[in-house]
Amino acid sequence: MTEKSNRHPSTTHILRYFEYDHLPANLAWFSAPFHALAHEMVDHLPDGPELTAGLRKLLEAKDCMVRAALDVPPLRLEGGEQQ
Repeated sequence: MTEKSNRHPSTTHILRYFEYDHLPANLAWFSAPFHALAHEMVDHLPDGPELTAGLRKLLEAKDCMVRAALDVPPLRLEGGEQQ
């Protein structure tokens, strides 16, 4: 992952909302792919209004999926470990 301290403030500001360490494991499981995708896009695209808009829409989608996950029982991983 590239250093993000040299990015536009709007880019670095929105990236913080993709963090998921504070979530319970069953919700973090749904949030993690959005974190990875957001950082991948920032690593490969220039700052600008389209990147900011795309990240905002991705954040909205992530929030919807995490809220939807509140209605399902915790996932079970292979080997029976519960998330």
